[in-house]
Amino acid sequence: MTLTEVIYEDADFHIDDHDKVGIVGVNGAGKTTLFHVLMCKQELDSGSISTGNARISYLTQEIVLDDESCTVLDYLLAGRPIGKLESELNQIYKKLEDANDVEQAPLLKQMEKLQSRLETFDYYEAENILLHIIDRMGIDIDLLDMPLNQLSGGQKSKIAFARVLYSKSDILLLDEPTNHLDAAAKEFVTEFLKNYKGMVLIISHDVSFLNQIISKILFINKATHKISVYDGNYDTYKKKYALEQRLRERAMVQEEKEIRDLEEFVRRANQASRTNHALKRMGQERALRLEKKRSNMQTRDQIYKRVKMDIRPMREGSLLPLKVENLSFHYPNQLPLYHDLSFHVNGKERFLVVGENGVGKSTLLKLIMGILSPDRGNICFHPKTDVAYYAQELEQLDLEKTILENTWTDGYTVKQLRSVLSNFLFYANDIQKKVQVLSPGEKARIALCKVLLQRANFLVLDEPTNHLDPDTQSIIGKNFQLFEGTIMVVSHNPWFVEQIGINRVLILPSGRVEDYSHELLEYYYGLNTEKDL
Repeated sequence: MTLTEVIYEDADFHIDDHDKVGIVGVNGAGKTTLFHVLMCKQELDSGSISTGNARISYLTQEIVLDDESCTVLDYLLAGRPIGKLESELNQIYKKLEDANDVEQAPLLKQMEKLQSRLETFDYYEAENILLHIIDRMGIDIDLLDMPLNQLSGGQKSKIAFARVLYSKSDILLLDEPTNHLDAAAKEFVTEFLKNYKGMVLIISHDVSFLNQIISKILFINKATHKISVYDGNYDTYKKKYALEQRLRERAMVQEEKEIRDLEEFVRRANQASRTNHALKRMGQERALRLEKKRSNMQTRDQIYKRVKMDIRPMREGSLLPLKVENLSFHYPNQLPLYHDLSFHVNGKERFLVVGENGVGKSTLLKLIMGILSPDRGNICFHPKTDVAYYAQELEQLDLEKTILENTWTDGYTVKQLRSVLSNFLFYANDIQKKVQVLSPGEKARIALCKVLLQRANFLVLDEPTNHLDPDTQSIIGKNFQLFEGTIMVVSHNPWFVEQIGINRVLILPSGRVEDYSHELLEYYYGLNTEKDL
């Protein structure tokens, strides 16, 4: 069964060369699709979109690197085509050695063009510029000689972002760029983008981040499939859009009154005697006006519902659901991530794991879930512990299967699953869509739905808010706060962490466990993250 869905219809917009623009719209409206169109990864059914000869760099929300065997440094340096230009220039030099007078002129012209391009990319200062970006984004120098395939998801995201910033492209497309940034890196990126000499288009659920950078909002309306551009930041856009909606509603109420009046007049004219020619003619004229008004009448925007959650556990858990004893682990050809790591999680506790990117936070959760095997040590769940896992990379989803197939859970009928999926904003034929065509935000909602369908009493959550809009983040935060079971969580979102009510904090790689405090949270998410913690 093939399902089609209109994303844009007769949409048009214009963005100037140096604009900083926030792209907004509900999940599934077509924000990421717009980036795919700009990158020529998605064809339009009709119409055109022009970026001239602009050089474009794209930071995807779901990081997939082309060649993960190359080193981090080689990957970063490839952000600017300096090596390619140098190679072409050396070929010109070789040709000039044997060229005659007639052949020299075009070669010299080509050489001048290549040298000009190298100057555009700050040929002599490029490596210093890259080192500055590496330093300010908090990328460990020791990572530069490592292959990309040995990095964590958070490290890959930060390095991919650094390459985009280094690229010096005419247009930057950034899809949820702050997902893996600590406060220091976020502050640097904010200033960098504000002063960037080019166009920047940002999809982000981080309203504070958007407000500091953008001067325009591009709004994709999922209901009308139109695109509108608003001057000002996100807060200004919300006020303007709300005013537009009020004026539009007022106009529609007036239109509806005029249609009712015309309908009444036409009805009376139709009931008039055949000899009343004047009234009959007026009725025919009003009927034409009525038909025109009906065809031109505005339609109200769809009001999108919010996610609803029911996370009551199937059964009561134990007082000590998890114990980890003397855990040691290392990836092949790498130093150990932990050595004799021991801790326990109490029943109904909110247990936070913190540490810099690459210290093994996600790896620890995978060890606990049995996805990876430790070098030695024990991971012991109490027999009454029922575990559900939300993976940062959403790898628990099968992209080739439909939404319904991905959420299929024993003990539920199709009707019950439809009801649960509607709580996560998937309706009717939506559930037959393949997951691969969905936006990251929609995939995250499915993954969250899968977790809650298990009715577990112990939730293991790896960056559960990364792809979710602020409204949904707030809803799941409030629900997790009221959850009657235990939560172990890795999150770069301090607002979410505080909302769910953390009891204790595991600090990696040291393995220390401390009682939660706001100051501790600020320290680990703040500007003073230390390398040895």
